[in-house]
Order: sequence, then structure tokens, then C-alpha cells
Amino acid sequence: MDNKDLVWDLDKFNKRKQAQKFVMGFENKLCVFSGSVEQLYTNYNIFFPKEEDRKLVILPNPYAHHDTFHGIYEDAVRPTGLFIVPADPKDQLGRLNMVLPLRGESSKYRRVPLEVGLRLINQKRPADKPFLPVLMKGDLRELNQDTPCLHLHMLQLSYLPRLSAMEVADIQRVILDRLKELAARQ
Repeated sequence: MDNKDLVWDLDKFNKRKQAQKFVMGFENKLCVFSGSVEQLYTNYNIFFPKEEDRKLVILPNPYAHHDTFHGIYEDAVRPTGLFIVPADPKDQLGRLNMVLPLRGESSKYRRVPLEVGLRLINQKRPADKPFLPVLMKGDLRELNQDTPCLHLHMLQLSYLPRLSAMEVADIQRVILDRLKELAARQ
């Protein structure tokens, strides 16, 4: 595979199988950004090839070229400091929490149900600039030794000067639709 942004290393995970199961729940639910080729993938599959031991590979759907957006500058994608974690690692229902950073509190973070976290974030944003989370290589992590998590990056539509207004609107629509699907499964 030429695009190294789509091959993620799972070498350092203490509970690799748990991380693999966790990340599979996000397949086609969160878009994946590759800075090296300036593309955003909205339709993809996640694989764990045996010949690439301890790797996660994201394969864009080759039959859905319209689901890959080109010309996305790396500057358009920013880290957020927000994480998605399992509500309870032993919970088989797949419920999710969002970990929100707190300022001036004794605790650095607060866990809330994913839907609540998304609503809180969007309440603080202008209505025409919703929170548009995407994933990048390195976003699958371990919060502690037994809890997988996904760090979220955010796509900023105002940093997409090479795209038409229609393409920008399509990107926003796809990300928000996928996010609604993810929140609805809660």
C-alpha cells in the first residue's frame, strides 16, 4: 500500500484484540483523513492482515470514488483533545462515552455519553460551523492499560479553498450523517 497514513501500528497495545474490536465499531462511521495525499475517506473497510502482524489497514472502497474527497489541506484538520472510549470495557452493547477536558477542575477530564458530549460541543459552536470529527493515523490509542480510545481530529471547512461550495457541503453532510448513525447506536 502506497499511502502509509492508512496503515496503523498496533504494536504498543496491551490489549490488541480489545482495541481491534473497539475500532471496528467505527468503520464507515467516522471519516478517515490522510494528510500525505490530502484525501478524506468516507467509505472504507478496516482489516487486520495476518501477513502484516500487529497492523490495522484502512482500505478505501475502490468502487466508490465519489466517497473520497480530494484536495483537503492538512491545515484543515486539527487535534481536539477529545476522545471516544467504551462506556464500560466489559459492556457488550458497545455504548460509548466522550472524554471532555475540563479547565480549572480537580479532575482533568469528564466522561459523558457520546450523544451528550457531541451536543455540548455543538452548543458552544456557531450553528453554521458544526463539530466535524475525523480520524487520522495515530488516533487509536490506549487511555490506560486496558481501555482503547479514539482521539478525534476536527475538519475545519473554512480551510478548504480548493473545493467548491457544493463539495464542502457534501463533506459536511457525510460527516454529520455518519456521526448521527454512530450516536444513534447508543
